[in-house]
Amino acid sequence: MDMGASGRDHGRMETRDNVAAMLAEARRAEGDQLRSRDLGVLWHPCTQMAEHPDPLPLVPIRRGRGAWLEGMDGRQYLDAVSSWWTNLFGHAEPRIAAAIAAQARELEHVIFAGFTHEPAVRLAESLLRLAPPGLARVFYADNGSAAIEIALKMSFHSFLNRGQPGRTRFIALSNGYHGETLGALSMGDIPLYRRTYAPLLLTPLFAPSPDAYEALPGESAHECALRRADELEAIFAAHEGEVCALVLEPLVQCAGGMRMHDPAYLRRAREICDAHGAHLIADEIAVGFGRTGTLFACEQAGITPDLLCLSKGLTGGFLPLSAVLATAAIYDAFLDDSRERAFLHSHSYTGNPLGCAAALASLRIFETEPVLERNRVTAGRMRSSLARFQSIHMLRRSGKRG
Repeated sequence: MDMGASGRDHGRMETRDNVAAMLAEARRAEGDQLRSRDLGVLWHPCTQMAEHPDPLPLVPIRRGRGAWLEGMDGRQYLDAVSSWWTNLFGHAEPRIAAAIAAQARELEHVIFAGFTHEPAVRLAESLLRLAPPGLARVFYADNGSAAIEIALKMSFHSFLNRGQPGRTRFIALSNGYHGETLGALSMGDIPLYRRTYAPLLLTPLFAPSPDAYEALPGESAHECALRRADELEAIFAAHEGEVCALVLEPLVQCAGGMRMHDPAYLRRAREICDAHGAHLIADEIAVGFGRTGTLFACEQAGITPDLLCLSKGLTGGFLPLSAVLATAAIYDAFLDDSRERAFLHSHSYTGNPLGCAAALASLRIFETEPVLERNRVTAGRMRSSLARFQSIHMLRRSGKRG
């Protein structure tokens, strides 16, 4: 045995180990420095900042690839929450990134009042083609809360324009969540978010959630949904002519604890809204774009809402963008010689070309790959794996949703 060669190999291994240790220490120091700088200047969302840096230290992230995030220290983190349910195809998806880069070289932004551009028009055409039939117009905004605000205002204002000023109330579901701006927060029923700002909020009528977990002993999810729909109809009847719209999250109340309900509730809700002359606002901000097994959750009930709110997965998780899809009847209510009867709502970045380009690239992936089919296969595997836990009281599952 060549003792000299053995010693050299051992020395090289020791050197590599030392270098690796030094690199790891440098990365940790870099992460600690970024964390410290962050805590000196930033205020994070949905966070009690007194919990930082302990007991919940911030996680400094360097980059993302696919389903994984890489920390400054080199550790890998599975992005199981899809970065607040926005990411559909993985971080740094090259086709979406390339579409944004190409658009940035042509037109990064232009005021959308009095101007238009190809990405906005093409995206609206695509969304209307894919959405439940009967939706005819697209209004853009920046985020999910803004989309809900727009839908509420459109509903109320359209009735006002048609000579029904008495319709000033909204119905929302218990345990629902629709965002953090004042109008959107008003429609939510999660005390942690709502209680503090209650004096500032609208006062909707809250209908009992059709959550299948609330089923009575021996009652199926379908039967629970129909019972809750009867209670919804009673609220409409008690406030005849007062209600603009029912606002709900189709199939899944996400922030409320992933509470799920049978599609039968949506069908009855559509019928009840029609019978009482009110709008149905579907908040698909979180559940849209394949999250429930179909492109839009409303498809599983075979219904079309009057106003459909989209965001989060709209751009594949790359850029902030939202859209409100409206029926022709709502749009037509604003057409008049008077500007006061127009929908004078705007955001600085309405119809941003970069966001539209990202959304178009995301929709192309749906069109060219069997995304929904793969999701259903994955959901089937998960359902089979969880079958042995069916007796556990708090287990959440619902058909193809997942």
